Amino acid sequence: MLIVDDHQPFRAVARELLEGAGYIVAGEAADAAEAFAAVASEAPDAVLLDVQLPDEDGFAVAKALAAADGPAVVLISSREADDYGRRVVACGARGFISKSKLSAAAFAALLE
Repeated sequence: MLIVDDHQPFRAVARELLEGAGYIVAGEAADAAEAFAAVASEAPDAVLLDVQLPDEDGFAVAKALAAADGPAVVLISSREADDYGRRVVACGARGFISKSKLSAAAFAALLE
């Protein structure tokens, strides 16, 4: 799996949490450009993707990955799902988890 977030401390916490639950984190990316490059090189089966990236929003990245028959995408944000309404479903993501509620169980539930 791949973790995409522009805040390195959050990536470290997410990696520790998910690896502790048995996930293999193949890589990390800080923006959309790095995310696309990592998906191309690592071919992850899942991506934990921040909605707010410095170069492109996560919805656009998720839509592009879905259109390319790419990995399953789970969106994350410091905001709540209600703030984004139907955009989560419309972009092709499997679902949404707020950063404060990120857990391996919540992530796994969206990938099933």
